[in-house]
Amino acid sequence: MRTLYLVTHPEAQHHVDDVVGGWHDSALTERGRQQAERIADVLADRIGPQPVEIYSSDLRRTTETAERIARRFNVEVRTDPRLRERSNGDADGRPQSWLAERRIPLPESGDRLAHHDGPANAETRLQLVERLYPALADILTQPSENQIVVSHGSASSYLILAWLGMPMRSTDLGFFPLTSGSITTLHHNDTHHSHQVLSLNETQHLSS
Repeated sequence: MRTLYLVTHPEAQHHVDDVVGGWHDSALTERGRQQAERIADVLADRIGPQPVEIYSSDLRRTTETAERIARRFNVEVRTDPRLRERSNGDADGRPQSWLAERRIPLPESGDRLAHHDGPANAETRLQLVERLYPALADILTQPSENQIVVSHGSASSYLILAWLGMPMRSTDLGFFPLTSGSITTLHHNDTHHSHQVLSLNETQHLSS
């Protein structure tokens, strides 16, 4: 059996500054670092002494989170740029108001995955899932029964869809709104060979 823990990074400086995240390489705030320690507490309690692998986006806010978790298990973090959040191109690092003035709204129908939001050099959602799906597939080739993946809100939502076996083209409508600092627990059952979502967007630890 395999259990995969999806962690969204906690509070980062771009949240406080109200600027666009994406590939903007902001660090965790002091509050975010405290939240990362609470996430590590939860995972250490659940996994215990069992072997574990830890994967992370290569942006600072995720690697800082992953490194705090990794210290509890005395393992190394494996970074993968494919686990990054969707790039907003020229909007990354700019005020949210700057992006709001230029964003082209996502249509209700049509080729939503290929839709371009407006800012130059931004990724489409199709480009995002085209890198996330193979990243998860590579992680799942590893034999470890316990794996932790630290990523970002939107990216983690699409990772859940990949885990459930949803075709890439069907991700234009499916989405899970995940809170920063959340834990989602995914499980492969060897009896039914089913991909289960045991918990979604757990946040109780953030207020403890």
